[in-house]
Amino acid sequence: MHAFHVMAKPTGSKCNLDCDYCYYLEKQALYPAEGKFRMRRDVLETFIRDYIASQFRVGQREISFAWQGGEPTLLGLEYFQTIVSLQKQYCPPGCAITNALQTNGTLLNSAWARFLHQESFLVGLSIDGPPPLHDRYRHDRRGLPSSSRVLNAWQLLRRHEVQTNVLCVVNRQNAEHPLEVYRYLRDLGVEFMQFIPLVERTDVTGRLSSPPNTENMDDTVAPWSVRPEDYGRFLCAIFDEWLRHDVGKVFVQLFDMQLGVWLGQPASLCVFAETCGSGLAIEHNGDLFACDHYVYPEYKLGNIQDTDIGELADAPKQMQFGLDKKMQLPQVCRECKWRFACHGGCPKHRFLGEQNVNYFCQSNRLFFEHAAPYLQTMAQLLRRGQPAGHIMNMVRSPGPERRI
Repeated sequence: MHAFHVMAKPTGSKCNLDCDYCYYLEKQALYPAEGKFRMRRDVLETFIRDYIASQFRVGQREISFAWQGGEPTLLGLEYFQTIVSLQKQYCPPGCAITNALQTNGTLLNSAWARFLHQESFLVGLSIDGPPPLHDRYRHDRRGLPSSSRVLNAWQLLRRHEVQTNVLCVVNRQNAEHPLEVYRYLRDLGVEFMQFIPLVERTDVTGRLSSPPNTENMDDTVAPWSVRPEDYGRFLCAIFDEWLRHDVGKVFVQLFDMQLGVWLGQPASLCVFAETCGSGLAIEHNGDLFACDHYVYPEYKLGNIQDTDIGELADAPKQMQFGLDKKMQLPQVCRECKWRFACHGGCPKHRFLGEQNVNYFCQSNRLFFEHAAPYLQTMAQLLRRGQPAGHIMNMVRSPGPERRI
């Protein structure tokens, strides 16, 4: 038995927004007989009880829950108060529980904010940049923009001192405006940022494709997907801005994770890890899937009402799923000098050419070639006990040490 993480989706794919690029809205087709996507109390209790027990058995003393959707705040504040109550009921002595909530923010109010602060939730708020860029794809079911409501949520969370990071989906439109996006978030006061590149494929019917297989390799990349070269340039531009002004003040998940890799640490993001399979997803009815991006019938492990969640996570099928990331690595990746930092990326995005190279291979190569000298320098600073932020003086130097 091993430690694992679960992305819980207690509302399934149900959401009050209708973002053009959302890969999860179509998941309601998995449950055509469902009229209401809401995790029942008995399923919720089974999940919380058994997940805590499974993690405690393998030595975990800080157990993390992650709540996502769809839009989880559709469940209402009372539902999340029940979640916390159940967690406290089943938390063993000497163990701590943490919660992360990913939300579009449009349903938050002062009562929500007080609760999130009181219970020390980490909130992930989705913002794709300034309003014109954010609203390009992120609108509600009436087609109305969502940016003003999201900004209200950001200000509300700040006033109540709720720990908040921002998740920005890098798409076809905002990828062309990297500094505008980054500076906008920085000027809002965002200290923790995640930039998630978007690529989805559609089949001949226009529906989103399942993960790559021999039957669907020729499916079309969706029009909102970011171009690989644009995403690479996006990362490089933001990295340069961060390097000059914000190291130690703004924390960009990808940059921090790769700095850890340059220090010899294993990648903390599954996308860049050698193997995967430790990040599962649970649907509203208790169905457990191999991964948040693999919620398809063929990747269903079972239901937690029938089989213990720890047993499902340790099933040979799931172990093989995780190993396949390494075992099916294309030859070009095996020979690549950046393999240690990339490991072929997410298997769902491996669909280019005869070798099924990752769609973001070009993006990653552009970024690694550009950032490697600075990541190496920051790693050396840290090994010497100096702050990584010292690099800002080095890159701003007018002398021969200046690199950018």
